[in-house]
Amino acid sequence: MKKYAFIDVQNTDTTTKKLLGFQIDWPKFYLFLKNNWKCDKVFIYTGVDEGDIETITMLESLETKGCIVRAKTVFAYKNKDKDMDIICPNCQHPFIKSVDMGYNRKSNCDVELAVDAIEHAGKNNQFYIFTGDGDFEFLIRNINKKETRVAVVSSPRKVKTGPRHFSSRLSTKLRTMISESSGQSTFIDINNIRLKIQK
Repeated sequence: MKKYAFIDVQNTDTTTKKLLGFQIDWPKFYLFLKNNWKCDKVFIYTGVDEGDIETITMLESLETKGCIVRAKTVFAYKNKDKDMDIICPNCQHPFIKSVDMGYNRKSNCDVELAVDAIEHAGKNNQFYIFTGDGDFEFLIRNINKKETRVAVVSSPRKVKTGPRHFSSRLSTKLRTMISESSGQSTFIDINNIRLKIQK
């Protein structure tokens, strides 16, 4: 049996920082996966800001240790401005105000992760996929059909976003898939390995 780790950095980093309150030490994380979880290969998928020498140096260091890094330059794209109907509080005259919705930053490596996972899927292999993104549900179901077991590593914790509303980093799609998979897919709470991987 071979073991592989696939890390969606953007999703995992947001989960640990914003939800669990800790920052990952990426070189330490890589060594944990190799030495403790005995992963044959570790893949990292991430975006890098142009000119971010610190991150580039860290990724190059991981590569020299044997980590497989799939990195893309982060790009910014303009969100569509929003028109809002406004009524002047003084004269009650209606008018339309255009609101600048700013920019989003994106570096999507989902396709690279999916291709690498399909290429390494095989009977009795074990995958650790670090993400809570429901877009990977279809991929994981197909990997299971190849008799590869998958552990989704994320956080089940929910954050209150309103009086009766909660959001979670672990998508409903993945929760449902895991419950239906008859043990082929399981869940690991990343908070359980916090002390081994945090800065």
